[in-house]
Amino acid sequence: MSDPREVLNRTGSPPDAEIRYGPGPEQIADLRLPLRRVPVSTVVLLHGGFWRSGYDRNHVRPMADGLAEAGFAVATPEYARTGAGGGWPSTFDDVRLAVARLPELVGDSVGCNDVVLVGHSAGGHLALWCAGLDLLDAYAGVVALAPVADLVAAFRLDLDGGAVRALLGGSPEQVPDHYDAADPSRLPVPTSRVVVLHGEEDAQVPVDGSIRYAARTGADLRLLPGVEHFGLIDPTSAAWPAVLSAVRSVQDGGHPRGLASSP
Repeated sequence: MSDPREVLNRTGSPPDAEIRYGPGPEQIADLRLPLRRVPVSTVVLLHGGFWRSGYDRNHVRPMADGLAEAGFAVATPEYARTGAGGGWPSTFDDVRLAVARLPELVGDSVGCNDVVLVGHSAGGHLALWCAGLDLLDAYAGVVALAPVADLVAAFRLDLDGGAVRALLGGSPEQVPDHYDAADPSRLPVPTSRVVVLHGEEDAQVPVDGSIRYAARTGADLRLLPGVEHFGLIDPTSAAWPAVLSAVRSVQDGGHPRGLASSP
């Protein structure tokens, strides 16, 4: 049986362009374009890696290629990560800025129509964080793939050996205000459409957090039997059609509040 982590090191195509969404060292995004250029729908793709500097946007190049082949323009922003200047609050500041600016910046390049925010793992947490803070005026909604939806539970489980402590600077008892501001399980119920996909065989991010999040918020939860953590970012996996279906369901499910739709 092949190693599902292989997708993390698989070579993807180089981006068609790089977009700088701010002046900071990590405030840059890769842009990949579909063959059909105008008008297109856009995916802003937040990569995972437990918010750590050892993982960057390059590990989702295969996923970005798959989305571009499916007809989307794909912007993959980088953001500050722990171990290299990230954590609280710089990681969140970068993501807030990227999510705010990229729809317009990509639209200037390709004439985008609907925009969907997609995030995987830690990127899924950041996508749900954006939804909870109602930062998605220019978006049709969110697709969160195997998200870290409950930071307190993730801290108690010691996911990836202290990843949440490194992100937020301490335990829930030490920095409760950071958890209140960063944890999707503590933020208001999103007003945007949210779809959550999670593999039932996920060993990296337990599915229970997504189940609790959906029960509290009413998010559209889609559990995938026999699917582990990395199949959700692998265009060659059996889970990929479910990922595309989720993105298209958000794309088609309504018009973003801050972006006009083409007739």
